[in-house]
Amino acid sequence: MTTEAAEPVREGVVDEAVRARPATALRPYVAWYSGYRQRGIAPAVHRGLPSPYLTFILTLDEPLVLAAHPDPAQRPDAYATLLGGLHTAPALITHDGRQSGVQIAVHPLAARALFGVPAGELAGIDLPAEDVLGRLAPHLQERLRAAATWDERFALLDGALLRAARPSGRVPPEVCWAWQALRRSGGGLAVATLARETGWSARHLQERFRRETGLTPKAAARVIRFDRARHLLAGGAPPRLAELAARCGYFDQAHLAREFRALAGAAPSAWLAAEGPEEKRFRNVQGGAGDPVAEWEA
Repeated sequence: MTTEAAEPVREGVVDEAVRARPATALRPYVAWYSGYRQRGIAPAVHRGLPSPYLTFILTLDEPLVLAAHPDPAQRPDAYATLLGGLHTAPALITHDGRQSGVQIAVHPLAARALFGVPAGELAGIDLPAEDVLGRLAPHLQERLRAAATWDERFALLDGALLRAARPSGRVPPEVCWAWQALRRSGGGLAVATLARETGWSARHLQERFRRETGLTPKAAARVIRFDRARHLLAGGAPPRLAELAARCGYFDQAHLAREFRALAGAAPSAWLAAEGPEEKRFRNVQGGAGDPVAEWEA
């Protein structure tokens, strides 16, 4: 297990953020863990952005408060545990200066193995994790709360998730290939190309792909491109927007700006000013990793 800790902060303020990769045997299912605990910081509102991972959160000391969901029909609520599917609109998450928990980034094609349902059944919604996992979610949350260190918490997650994993063999290999191809290309492959390589019709690929991931191949490509772009934009030396657009497969800077407004609810410059590296108002939810990691393998 490798971990990455946050920098020291001023006296009287708690600002812990630890990133870790799971045990090797769990990496086909889980991309990373992110542990966070903050106290004494300014209240803030954060956009939970679309990403190529399901969001699984177990809070520690206080609930996760969603002021708005990707699906506007969902009412604002607070969650002790949360499981969210892939989505193409931001969530709005708030805190009053305190927050703590562990976020688990789950590969969408691992949803059947870990949760017993395809990711398509979770698309665009947020649920208490116990609605899907039963007693496993609150039991695991209790054990995380009792653990003394982040390394201990991550080790508990490794063991519990490995014991829970039940590969179903029901994910079509054609969908696995199409998802991996989109990830490798940075969202740069057309649906027609994916369909031709799988031997399926474009319509059949879209139906099966959406059932397993929650998005059509075209929507997944948008999310993958956007996820790469926003991580590059928030990096230590962000490129100019025109260069960023070219690197990430957008037609031009205007196309990049339109996609940011659609997927993040803000222009690139506005999002960066509010939540970029100098702000770091939120350590946790859907922070993501800068580059793709080990992907699902059937």
